[in-house]
Amino acid sequence: MGTPKILLVKLSSLGDVLHNLPIVWDLRSQYPNAQIDWVVEEGYVNLLEPLLSSPSFRGIDRIIPFGLRAWKRSLLSPKTWQAFFAFKKDLQAQTYDIVIETQGLLKSAIVCALASKSPHVIVAGLANATEFSGYEPIAKTFYSQSVQVPTQCHAVDRSRWVMCSAMDVPLVTREAKPQFYPQSFVEQIPNSQIFGLHRPYILCFHSTARAAKRWSKEHWVALGKALASDGYQIVFPWGNAEERVISEALAVEVTHSLVPPAFSIDEAFSLIKGADLTIGVDTGLTHLAAVLDRPTVEIYCDSPLWKTEGYWSKRIRNVGDIEAPPSVAEVLAASRDLLKNSVKH
Repeated sequence: MGTPKILLVKLSSLGDVLHNLPIVWDLRSQYPNAQIDWVVEEGYVNLLEPLLSSPSFRGIDRIIPFGLRAWKRSLLSPKTWQAFFAFKKDLQAQTYDIVIETQGLLKSAIVCALASKSPHVIVAGLANATEFSGYEPIAKTFYSQSVQVPTQCHAVDRSRWVMCSAMDVPLVTREAKPQFYPQSFVEQIPNSQIFGLHRPYILCFHSTARAAKRWSKEHWVALGKALASDGYQIVFPWGNAEERVISEALAVEVTHSLVPPAFSIDEAFSLIKGADLTIGVDTGLTHLAAVLDRPTVEIYCDSPLWKTEGYWSKRIRNVGDIEAPPSVAEVLAASRDLLKNSVKH
């Protein structure tokens, strides 16, 4: 199989898409001339654009945006159905030899079913759930090859299990350090233009969708005050109205801190690239800092560290664990250690 046509199906969410990126590079190492396309929820297209093939490297050949979240808001609208049929036409413009679905959800499996496939296609997906992850067993009925994975399996490793089974190649282990973005892209990320931001600064991603995964406000205030006293501007981003209220309350307590305006994923790249440190709970933007190999402290409060911890870089510290939030002293020590050892800007 020298030049297979491969479809990756990983629709969302932010962190899940990021942790699926390494299989693009794993595939390229085995099949440098393969065509690799990816179906992703349209809100996360910007995460994949840096991997589009260019004269300097071969990555993803085609990104196919999937608009389910928008469609669900107006299912009866003619525009919704026009958009769906446009997506279907785009998806079926190519006939695939391999389809790799690493999400294990019905919506992802239906995308696999809609794709045009060669007579001997392999459609590979998860045969079982991993702990603390969403999984819908009915998805297995859409696969030709269901892949059993360990029940405690890191998100990057889980994708690699499915990919290696589909391609019939040896399992790619952690010893093969995962690659996420081209180094040339990371080096060229521009500086953030957010008004009021000044160097040096530390990003604090305090919010996430599930309240139990959050660190206490009192802890964020104590940490922010300590790092501000070291001369850093503390930045409290937010993603919705509720999170903005929390950011503003934290900023009142921490001198010279900043609550930035809402920003896009493109701006998130710039904001994270320019930070001397990112500290965050188990949420997508914290994982973005880790995959960009920026100094990052990942805080785990109510999710298992083994599931998404950044294990690929000495510039990442993982603290806490499920039902064992870290203390302020632990996070502060990890933060200062990274700051001390990071390249000064």
